[in-house]
Amino acid sequence: MIRRWVFEKTAVLNVRLFGSAVGRAYNRAMAIRARILGIDPGLRFTGFGIIEVDGNRLRHVADGVIATDGDASVAERLRVLDAALNQLLRDYTPDYAAVEETYVNRNATATLKLGYARGVALLAPARAGVPVAEYGAKTVKRSVVGTGNAEKSQVALMVRRLLPGAAIRRADAADALAVAICHAHHLATASVMPSLLTGAA
Repeated sequence: MIRRWVFEKTAVLNVRLFGSAVGRAYNRAMAIRARILGIDPGLRFTGFGIIEVDGNRLRHVADGVIATDGDASVAERLRVLDAALNQLLRDYTPDYAAVEETYVNRNATATLKLGYARGVALLAPARAGVPVAEYGAKTVKRSVVGTGNAEKSQVALMVRRLLPGAAIRRADAADALAVAICHAHHLATASVMPSLLTGAA
């Protein structure tokens, strides 16, 4: 709510500073309507979150976790992950996908396996023709909470505030929704700035 309030107040200031032409350009740019799939990849658990953007409004669509069998081979687990992501893409037909850039420093094996999962998370939407963006953890936290050093609990709290009514049961799903919200903010920024510059010209 804090971020939304700041965003809306900034819009008012922009209109007052630059005049009605830029105000109209801003409103046109903010008329974004899109469905975004956020993915927090992992070989054991992959979180997903789907939101809809309508201007500066966000709506929760779905979230959950794709779990794979820890006793299965890596190849089989990747197959399960790929199949589940493909099903999500068919069921919800997102306009965009966003994947968190996750890094593990515990050991080389864990990092390698996580890389496998990230590869599938990037490939599945790209293969379906959905544009895919990547965001580091600090970028996601900064976009959702306002600081790149936020704790996971703070991120989950802000996700719930931005998406009221969402029953988020797992941290992986909350992280995935945060990635989707991050992409929504970046889409708005990318569309607003050119329109403001054009309107001010």
